[in-house]
Amino acid sequence: MSPHILVLTAFPDMDIATRLAQEIVQTRLAACVNILPQAKSVYMWQGKQCMDSEYIVIMKTTESRYQKLQSFIQSQHPYELPEIIATPITQGLDDYLDWMAKSVST
Repeated sequence: MSPHILVLTAFPDMDIATRLAQEIVQTRLAACVNILPQAKSVYMWQGKQCMDSEYIVIMKTTESRYQKLQSFIQSQHPYELPEIIATPITQGLDDYLDWMAKSVST
């Protein structure tokens, strides 16, 4: 398995997404964070269908930083149950992947 991963989450507003993205990069939990424009999310929550506007956030990091990143997101996220999904990066530009790893090394 690749040591490089993408981590996805969603935040209810741009201010929270931006503040946490900056903190995530400053603390070297991710090399880069992308905040995508407002999305419409449709989902079931506690037996009810919901529809909300959210900002999708994509974080590039390594497996070795994942648990700390997940803990940070959980502790700072305004949702009771935040979406936190990680997926491996199976291929990529070697120089970019090296930069990612160096950016999050402690």
